[in-house]
Amino acid sequence: MEKKLFGTDGVRGVANIEPMTTEMAMQLGRAAAYVFKKDNGRRHRLVIGKDTRLSGYMIENALVAGICSMGVDVLLVGPLPTPGIAFITSSMRADAGVVISASHNAYQDNGIKFFSHDGFKLPDQLELEIEDLILNNRLDALRPIADEVGKAYRIDDAIGRYVVFLKNTFPRDLDLQGLRIVLDCAHGAGYRVAPAVLTELGAEVIPLGVEPNGTNINDGCGSLHPEVMAEKVREYRADLGIALDGDADRVIFVDENGDEVDGDHIMAICATEMLKAGKLKNETVVATVMSNMGLEIAMQKAGGKVVRTAVGDRYVVEEMRKNDYNLGGEQSGHMIFLDQNTTGDGILSALRVLEIIQRSGKKLSELAEVMTSLPQVLVNVRVRKKADLAEIAPIKSALDEVEAELTGNGRVLVRYSGTEPLLRVMIEGENQVRITELADRVAGAVREHLGA
Repeated sequence: MEKKLFGTDGVRGVANIEPMTTEMAMQLGRAAAYVFKKDNGRRHRLVIGKDTRLSGYMIENALVAGICSMGVDVLLVGPLPTPGIAFITSSMRADAGVVISASHNAYQDNGIKFFSHDGFKLPDQLELEIEDLILNNRLDALRPIADEVGKAYRIDDAIGRYVVFLKNTFPRDLDLQGLRIVLDCAHGAGYRVAPAVLTELGAEVIPLGVEPNGTNINDGCGSLHPEVMAEKVREYRADLGIALDGDADRVIFVDENGDEVDGDHIMAICATEMLKAGKLKNETVVATVMSNMGLEIAMQKAGGKVVRTAVGDRYVVEEMRKNDYNLGGEQSGHMIFLDQNTTGDGILSALRVLEIIQRSGKKLSELAEVMTSLPQVLVNVRVRKKADLAEIAPIKSALDEVEAELTGNGRVLVRYSGTEPLLRVMIEGENQVRITELADRVAGAVREHLGA
């Protein structure tokens, strides 16, 4: 069955426009409460956290109303990174967790995604069940009354709990003394947690993006705009820069020269170090189809391999759990260290890199040399509908010609965004100029026959 509300990462859209309305949020709250209310002999609890968007207040209140109307209690943690909400959900033995965030999107967007009791994102089947409850009005007659309705509690020490958890993942015999770090929190959910963790471990932190006002999340800052952090690294002669996105589940680095180090390079650094230490399960790192071929080459040289999945950290995690892998991630900066957390965690990923820097005594630029990226071009084309490309002859013809030219020396990947009306055209190859021409050829065909 095709999902109608849920995308690759929850329900997402412009706040106060379908499907991200307060009415839909209340329905999602009611449906989730019903799905997770397994045992009628006890009180059930759902955790709700959010990022710093202005619309988070109205969506949070609608979710609370919906959940409580089904006889389930709510634990409110306020602004907290997405992985922090997963951690709190599991650690407090709640029945599920809810995150209100549109991640790296602009402030006018928002989203709702769920974690199960163990801190993992929901499988497709459970999301389909929630959709069915809403779209077929199956909950209309279910209305607890009197003392059976739920109530809401605020968890005041959620930030402190998460800070302690993160610090405890860092080796006891190391600290961050002597490191000067530029830290860009994107005016998002990590604006309090990330500086606290790095400072308490001994780093000198130069903070950016730590003054959220509801509308400045991801605005010219954070992991989408590492150039801001890079400039500060050079200005302050810092050892490196760390940039989070709006919900702090992804991270991008710059080295001491201000050069970007993306998620593929971070996976290569961490995977090869884990291989040396005998800690990389099945000598495998899990990446998506978007990761650069250079990652595969680096892993082969180190004696490991790469397994690829569809785009989306949930699919990376599913593959990791299915086949017992403990490291996976995306080029965009989602990294999952499954031995330590259940989902992508930007701050935890940063700690893993800082651990390698402190243990090895090497600069980030030296560590990043473990992988050389093949030239890659990504073009986004806005489309009026998400049609089957194989059924549009001119687009199919352009793709076939490009694939034939790249055989053995590169690859082409086209996919629709799960959250926006976009077709992403990605091409890798040996010659930057040529793959740019090829990407423009495919994108041109898409604009002509499918463009918005």
